[in-house]
Amino acid sequence: MRNTLASALIALMAVGLLSEPLGAQSFGSSVAVAGDQILVGETRAPAGGVVYVYAWSDDGWTERARIVAPEPSEGDGFGTAMAVSGDRLLVMSRSGSRPPVGAVHSFTRAGTEWRHDGVIVPEGTSEGMSVGDAVALSGDLAAVTAVSPESGASQVLLFRNADGAWVREAVLESPGPGEATGFGGSLALSEGMLVAGAPRADSSAGAAYVFESGPEGWTMTGELGNEGGSESFFGTSALIMGDRVLVAAGDPFGRGEPGVVASFAREEGEGGDWTEAGRFAAFDGGPRDRFGSSLTTDGATLWVGAPGWNSRRGAIYEFAPDENGAWSTVTRMVAPNPGAGDGMGRILAHGGDVLVSGMPGDDYGAGTALIIERAGDGWSDGTVVFSEIVGIEPVVGGQLDCTEGAASVFGCDDMDLVAFVPVGDLGGERGTRLNDIWGWTDPETQRDYALVGRMDGTSFVDVTDPANPVLVGNLPRTEGVQGSVWRDMKVYEDHMFVVADGAPGHGMQVFDLKRLRGFAGTMLTFDEDAHYDRVSSVHNIVMNEETGIAYAVGGRSGGETCGGGLHMIDVRDPRNPVFAGCFADPNTGRRGTGYTHDAQCVTYRGPDEEYRDREICFGANENRLSIADVTDKENPVALSVAEYPNFGYAHQGWLTEDQAFFFMGDETDEFRHVPNTRTLIWDVKDLDEPVLVREFLTDNTSSDHNLYITGDLMYQSNYNSGLRVF
Repeated sequence: MRNTLASALIALMAVGLLSEPLGAQSFGSSVAVAGDQILVGETRAPAGGVVYVYAWSDDGWTERARIVAPEPSEGDGFGTAMAVSGDRLLVMSRSGSRPPVGAVHSFTRAGTEWRHDGVIVPEGTSEGMSVGDAVALSGDLAAVTAVSPESGASQVLLFRNADGAWVREAVLESPGPGEATGFGGSLALSEGMLVAGAPRADSSAGAAYVFESGPEGWTMTGELGNEGGSESFFGTSALIMGDRVLVAAGDPFGRGEPGVVASFAREEGEGGDWTEAGRFAAFDGGPRDRFGSSLTTDGATLWVGAPGWNSRRGAIYEFAPDENGAWSTVTRMVAPNPGAGDGMGRILAHGGDVLVSGMPGDDYGAGTALIIERAGDGWSDGTVVFSEIVGIEPVVGGQLDCTEGAASVFGCDDMDLVAFVPVGDLGGERGTRLNDIWGWTDPETQRDYALVGRMDGTSFVDVTDPANPVLVGNLPRTEGVQGSVWRDMKVYEDHMFVVADGAPGHGMQVFDLKRLRGFAGTMLTFDEDAHYDRVSSVHNIVMNEETGIAYAVGGRSGGETCGGGLHMIDVRDPRNPVFAGCFADPNTGRRGTGYTHDAQCVTYRGPDEEYRDREICFGANENRLSIADVTDKENPVALSVAEYPNFGYAHQGWLTEDQAFFFMGDETDEFRHVPNTRTLIWDVKDLDEPVLVREFLTDNTSSDHNLYITGDLMYQSNYNSGLRVF
């Protein structure tokens, strides 16, 4: 169907946006064990961060209490990190303001309750410093990282609790050259000793430093060696284990070699040097496993997290000592029902007979935590705990007029809210968010359907009565493939074609939309009618409904990627898609491969007589506009490439109905180059020489995303400022 219904659906379902998206609540961002209690942080709860308190009962691990900041507020980041020592708890809070000043809140335990008894703020630091990402606690001694959001410079502050007040004891500067070394990115603390990792030092080769308290205060007494090269990120995590210091090296982005943990021992004698005593890694380690992302110990046994293992399902490796204290036995632990992206082992804590893994990436960023208990000589499968997703109430049954700038919780102006269906009512899994939308009108029944992309599949919503949308069915993502932030779908001859990016192996799903006629009041779960596997992970699918050619763009992770450009598919027989050809202009794309982020392909009837009735594609190719004649699929021709000033990321565009102008959005130019939301207007009356004739700036400062044009109206979606109509 034409994009008219799609534009209307955007207006129906996305009148505005809240200041913070719901769903990605990051439960499990921090974990700690405090005696018989398990503490789990959730930094992005809508009303402000929360620390959940769990305790054992006859019903298993159950929530007993919640800890919040004294004055909780949305975006306060409460729970970013935690540290426990005895009956004292420190909880880091990183405000969403600029710069994020933040603080560390102090609590003491009285019985089963935690009472707020003070705040540690980063006073005495260099100008512009704010709370970083790490906090450590040993008795009455606390260490907190402070960082400059502007320069990346960082310091470590030491505080001591004296008579109930936190008093600054020392400010430690990074010993290494340069500012953005990540100094204090990891901290390990015991009475009289601090180990601070600096994983970005020396071109991210990394470093770690030992500081000790003496008559002259805190001084550096050792620099722990790193045998790795650049981007080994030595200092990712650190741990003091009796008379040993452990430091991990591992790419936090999961791009490089397997992680490794180095053990250091001190030579005998006062002030002896620290020397490396050995290195160890996972017995089945591989690139991107992120082994060493977290470390915890009971003083004898060591547990190491590897959240990147097995497509980011994650694992925990237990190193058990023999009678001589050497780690001679290694066991790998995995979650009971691991899923790609869960990230088990990203954050670890141990206490008594309990091991806890925070998994904030699980459930698409909603997050979970896994509590594992000793069972004989091993460990239980574990108990998964999580919070409920806080959503927005649906709006159905009647239009809500825009009154005093609002309709329900959405901001508005000259636009009324017909209906709102929250993601939780669209058949998705916990934490699922939406990513794209298209539409279809059944030619036989004349019913209108929204085809709604989710991270885990596609929902079909009957919007024939716009005020009362009805969920008809669900097409899950390709079996065995991880969920995706990006999903796109288009329609041809009553069939839907679906692709997903960041989802290797997904390919293109084909679904016969006429099957929606079988709805009888209960939501249906469908399987695909056909599958095209010559593509793997694809960002968008473009359709020319006149010719029956689909264009998969932004391909990667296998299959015929066509350089990320146009992968052309003949879908005139919808259930038997056939590869038709490739086009990629190497003069475009950030890597010179012709990568196309999105495109519009049409049978051309515009003012350029030379190309009348040819099939022409207009591509938003990251750094340039690309125009190509793809009439001959085996021999496509690049017609022109056009640059424009202050580009960030050429994202998407759409033609006016007379095909004389192409309106294009740049997704990131507002971050660095232009003060307000900018739309680029190209005169394409001569396809060989497109001309940028105007930059249209709105009164918003947000980044634009997609736009569609019907008649003389442009419907534009924007991050944070919602739907705009021009």
